[in-house]
Amino acid sequence: MSSIEEELDILVLAAHPDDAELCCGGTILKQIALGYKVGILDLTQGELGTRGSAETRLKESALASRWLGISMRANLNLKDGFFRNDPESQLKIIAYLRKYKPKIVLANAIEDRHPDHTRGSHIARESCFYSGLRKVETFWEGVSQEAWRPPAVYYYVQDRYLAPDFVVDISDFMEKKLEVLKAFSSQFYDPNSSEPSSYISSPDFMDSIIARARELGKPIGAKFAEAFNTDRFVGIDNLFNIK
Repeated sequence: MSSIEEELDILVLAAHPDDAELCCGGTILKQIALGYKVGILDLTQGELGTRGSAETRLKESALASRWLGISMRANLNLKDGFFRNDPESQLKIIAYLRKYKPKIVLANAIEDRHPDHTRGSHIARESCFYSGLRKVETFWEGVSQEAWRPPAVYYYVQDRYLAPDFVVDISDFMEKKLEVLKAFSSQFYDPNSSEPSSYISSPDFMDSIIARARELGKPIGAKFAEAFNTDRFVGIDNLFNIK
């Protein structure tokens, strides 16, 4: 059983270190500024990445966590590229859901260029559901956990454009988001790097992140925004709160 002090408002599930920062870093920063507690659970160490190593990426994610100001971060150490949406992996995620009892879970894109992202969304959806079943047993430090199902699960849009179900205005946090991404120095453009080039290490990759945020912000009159999908209706309790 978790104490109220340990509970999170938002838990971000990410297939790789830097997925959360790239795709919903502005939203994380905004929610923390509003007083909410946010944590990140990385599924893998990203060890199959073209650049860097598992050790490097863990150090970079620790630095990014400090810059974000999140309340916790953990890594499940599932196998990058080859993790499966199976009971063993789901139970590891469920243990964290039941410990931290997040009110919102943010997860990988419903469909994306990288198979890990699509698989990450599937394992997140199923784990969140099964976490609410009392006959699914999990333990934290040897103590049996109570069932807990997050009230809401949303999926951040990643590389492949998916028409969003809603967007979050991050205009006041875009600059800080880009600063946080610099923590992952092994992954992005560095003219002095001797490592091989990759899809995200090109000089114009970060420009594409900025352009996407501008595109998403324009329809709501915001300078920058981040996009999310949902597999259920989103309820609105006040029409005047919609941009």
